[in-house]
Amino acid sequence: MTPRMIALSLGGIAVAGVLAFIAFRPEPVLVDLAPVARGTLAVTIPADGRTRIRDIWEVSSPIAGTAQRSPVAVGDTVVAGETIVAVVEPVVPALLDARARAEAEAALRQAEAALAVAEAQLAEAEEARDYAKSQRDRAQALVERGVASMTRLEDAEQMLRTAEAAVAAALSSRAMQAGARDRTAAALMEPDEPVARRAVEIRAPASGVVLSVGTESARPVLPGAALASIGDPNDLEIVADLLSADAVRMLPGAMASAERWGGPPLVARLKSVEPVARTEVSALGIEEQRVDAVFEILTPWEERMALGHNFAVFLRITLWQADDVLQVPISAVFREGDGWAVFRVSDRIAERVPVTLGQRGESAVEVLDRLSEGDRVVTHPPDALAPGGKVAERS
Repeated sequence: MTPRMIALSLGGIAVAGVLAFIAFRPEPVLVDLAPVARGTLAVTIPADGRTRIRDIWEVSSPIAGTAQRSPVAVGDTVVAGETIVAVVEPVVPALLDARARAEAEAALRQAEAALAVAEAQLAEAEEARDYAKSQRDRAQALVERGVASMTRLEDAEQMLRTAEAAVAAALSSRAMQAGARDRTAAALMEPDEPVARRAVEIRAPASGVVLSVGTESARPVLPGAALASIGDPNDLEIVADLLSADAVRMLPGAMASAERWGGPPLVARLKSVEPVARTEVSALGIEEQRVDAVFEILTPWEERMALGHNFAVFLRITLWQADDVLQVPISAVFREGDGWAVFRVSDRIAERVPVTLGQRGESAVEVLDRLSEGDRVVTHPPDALAPGGKVAERS
């Protein structure tokens, strides 16, 4: 074999080796990278909430009667002590037909007769009392002269006390019969003045706007029937529906951001947590203990003028917040045994690094060791990625 043929053979072998190396060389795994950075980290819990006016005044009817058509409508502005919000006419006494009137007149005559009997019995009892008193006085005089015994005087005093008791009973009977006569006579009374002149005008108990009207049209009402409700839309607060386990994690005065109400986020602060929880069944059929937390709105009213009573809001309640926290995206950490780990990339080589996590925010988590600011980690590590494997950042 000539030297030239040997050289060509060796060249061919070298080219084949290079091609084989290129063909079977592992391709780098495409990944997304994120830096390990320092910044503000907040731990929040989400909650659905609704607005409500802190103090709502309920206007009710003080008498039974007919409520006239409402003089105000929902949204009207009212002034305390000035604006008439409801008018109630007293009940008109029912008119008697011929039969009912005849029965009432007969009952009245019967009551008057019973009263006359009671007066006659009273007169009789008074006569008996006067006689018993004179007998007592005569017996007392005879005893003083020594003509009669003490027994006769005691018998006379006993008769006098019995007569006085009979007079008291007769007086009570006459008063009872007089009341029955007056009650029967009242059934025959007719209205002595137009009802409209005696209508009760109810004025607003507080300044604000009308939130609801019982019924706009005229209707019969009983005492205590709801006629309208009034509140001040400037005096709003937010009520959040929370799991009781989340509510106990909140510190007094916890801050929150109210969003998704149709305007810019509002600043709110925890005022109180209701002391009693309630049991509710979730959409998955799981029983939950839920409780209401009340937040006061700190954003000035001028920046939330469109917000009204019972509007829906979404709250992000801050449980913990700190500045200058070393953190990585939550999507970069994964389970490794009982702990956590990340893939750190250096010179395009992925290294699996166990880490200790601290506070967990909505999209980032605090890292307590093994990583430094400026390190780059893989987010959403793919299954094909192995420790020591080559990576390429996805563009």
